[in-house]
Amino acid sequence: MGAAALAYNERRELPRDEVHYRTRATDAGGRSVGLLIVNLSAQGLMARTPRDHAVGERMTVTLPVVGSVIAEVRWSLGGRIGCELTRPIDLADYYGLLAAMVAGE
Repeated sequence: MGAAALAYNERRELPRDEVHYRTRATDAGGRSVGLLIVNLSAQGLMARTPRDHAVGERMTVTLPVVGSVIAEVRWSLGGRIGCELTRPIDLADYYGLLAAMVAGE
C-alpha cells in the first residue's frame, strides 16, 4: 500500500464494518462495473473490482436500503479501491444497510 493510501487511511473518522457484498456500480463513462464491497462505513467503502480505477474517478454504487450513492475513488491498488462517499449515509439508514447486506439482500 502506498504512502497516499496510508495517509488517507489514518484520516478516517469512522471505523469500517467488514462485509462481503456483491453489487454493481456505474462509472463516469456509463459502464457497468461489478464490485465486491469488503468493508464499509457511513462515509466510505473498500471494494474489489475487476479493473483499475483512477484516483478521483466517481462512480454510482447501488446499495440496499439507501439506493444509489456516489463514491469517489481515493486510492486504487491491485484490483482494490478505497472510496469516499460524496454524501455520508444517515446512521439510522446505515444500520439498516448493514442488516440488509448481512441478510444478502
